[in-house]
Amino acid sequence: MTAPTGGYARVTMLSIIPVTGIGDVSPGDDVAAAILAAMARSGLALEDRDVVVVTHKVVSKAEGRIAAVATDRDYRDLVESEAEAVLRRRGDLAITKTKHGFVCANAGVDRSNVPDGQAVMLPIDPDRSAHSIRRRLEHETGKHVAVVVSDTFGRAWRTGLTDVAIGVSGFAPIADLRGTTDMYGRVLDVTEVAIADEIAAAADLAMGKASGVPAAIVRGLDLAGEGRATDLVRQPAGDLFR
Repeated sequence: MTAPTGGYARVTMLSIIPVTGIGDVSPGDDVAAAILAAMARSGLALEDRDVVVVTHKVVSKAEGRIAAVATDRDYRDLVESEAEAVLRRRGDLAITKTKHGFVCANAGVDRSNVPDGQAVMLPIDPDRSAHSIRRRLEHETGKHVAVVVSDTFGRAWRTGLTDVAIGVSGFAPIADLRGTTDMYGRVLDVTEVAIADEIAAAADLAMGKASGVPAAIVRGLDLAGEGRATDLVRQPAGDLFR
């Protein structure tokens, strides 16, 4: 790797290692302990500078963010209660702003990978959740790691879904390259890289809802700084589309 620039170093090799065997998670479970136990069964161990990516659904279940939705109306009411604002509607789809500031479909309320009649909501404070998992992992292993809590979002101008970071602990989620130069010596005026979202999307290549792999280790990054996933939320003054 090169020396860190703008909060991270350029990668020469990156490994994404799925953490299998975590199984289902129930309210009150220790997510960090479940990850470490699954890693031990697979012969894996954390290394310094690893980034542990875990899907929000595992975190939400452990935190008891589960609600009964017997009918579609119950589901719509839950979406309304979880949303700070509804920005657009099309049929049963609502594009919402959550209380965290995220713009996503149906306030992140999800009925997949849960029993019929239930829905999972986003964690109340995903950044706090990420920090709690990180501190537990570091305490148990003695390694310095980072944690990303991820969720699957659509994007306004592109078809298809991708994972993004909704919780971050252990590094700055945005690599600010403003003031540095490109390969021709031109000063970069606006370039800010959503490094946390890139990590979440990369980790999703090794995870998946259907395969039951809710966590992965991203190894080979050299990250710096501290921050929160809410740092990635574009402020209204700079948002040209709302």
